[in-house]
Amino acid sequence: MIDPAFLREHPDVVKASQAARGESTQLVDEALAADAGRRRAISEFETLRAEQNVFGKTVAKAPKEEKAALVAQAQELAGKVKAADAAANDADAEFKRIVGSLGNLVIEGVPAGGEDDYVVLREVGQKPTFDFEPRDHLELGELLDAIDMPRGAKVAGARFSYLKGVGARLEIALMNLGLDRAIAAGFTPMITPTLVRPEIMAGTGFLGKHADEIYHLPADDLYLVGTSEVALAGYHQGEILDLADGPLRYAGWSSCYRREAGSGGKDTRGIIRVHQFNKLEMFTYIDPADAEAEHERLLSYQEGMLQDLGLAYRVIDTAAGDLGSSAARKFDVEAWVPTQGTYRELTSTSNCTTFQARRLDIRHRTEGGKTQTVATLNGTLATTRWLVAILETHQQPDGSVIVPEVLRPYLGGLEVLEPVARRGGK
Repeated sequence: MIDPAFLREHPDVVKASQAARGESTQLVDEALAADAGRRRAISEFETLRAEQNVFGKTVAKAPKEEKAALVAQAQELAGKVKAADAAANDADAEFKRIVGSLGNLVIEGVPAGGEDDYVVLREVGQKPTFDFEPRDHLELGELLDAIDMPRGAKVAGARFSYLKGVGARLEIALMNLGLDRAIAAGFTPMITPTLVRPEIMAGTGFLGKHADEIYHLPADDLYLVGTSEVALAGYHQGEILDLADGPLRYAGWSSCYRREAGSGGKDTRGIIRVHQFNKLEMFTYIDPADAEAEHERLLSYQEGMLQDLGLAYRVIDTAAGDLGSSAARKFDVEAWVPTQGTYRELTSTSNCTTFQARRLDIRHRTEGGKTQTVATLNGTLATTRWLVAILETHQQPDGSVIVPEVLRPYLGGLEVLEPVARRGGK
């Protein structure tokens, strides 16, 4: 959530952020009113409690013959204190409900608007051209016996698949390349839980308007994560971190799950938009003053991966209305997909400033000894969807695929993925 003090002192800034997102500015006024009611209720409770403490000492010192009457007054006062405490808790909960519905404050310079209002920052690499009719990634995957969608649907339903043979090896190679680079950049590797408690999911901002994207297990009241960002954000919940030697950086490897609600008819062919995939996610806890520089750093790691994989891509500055509630700024990196004749998102990196950490109560101690809410950032360094661009970009006329040189050490030196005869039953 946003800082309540900032809300009180700069309501116009918060309203401008809401307007840029295309969301309600009236919520700001409601949050201010709820904050005033909360502080008033807390003040009334504290005044009554102080009165109760003083009165308690009076009762203790009173002569025996006066105590009965005083005790009755003390009991009446205790009832008022209890009621005031409940009112203060209710007012605090109402404030948190309202302020929790406000999106993070967008960073100055983020384009206003919705999904189509992004700004292209740069295009990098040469788009591939072919002197033959290129195959899409699914046709290539089937020729290579690397992707099996029909059996995925048979076993688990639509938008599930099997990666097999060189398909499985290629994904593992990609993930290991990303992991090695993350380690070299100072990230601690993590295998993270894929089920999290509601307070962790809510703390990262994923139980808002996109909650229908998330799988929920009601019997256990646990959520399946759509990114290890969630588990990594929850890792230090309620802690005061030591950032004296620099930020804490983690690289979380996990399976991820998304319901893809509301995406009917979009990318139903192949593995672009599926319900289960693997992902390597970078995550940083950092002093808020250094967050924007860290954001650029995460983006550079992503671009380095795509460049070395030989993929043409562009970087976009995502518009405020397409950020999601937690991000103050998000860069999407989109690779060129030849058979679609367009760029498709492969990865993104978000600066969440102090929004998630404030919800999860994660702070660090400053040089002066005071505690301050940390900033959190995240960015994907490798994921299953990248196989789409790799296969299509590096395909050959016979359906074979040239392995990017950077991946070959992770595939035992394999240079070319060759089509194979189909095996197994129908």
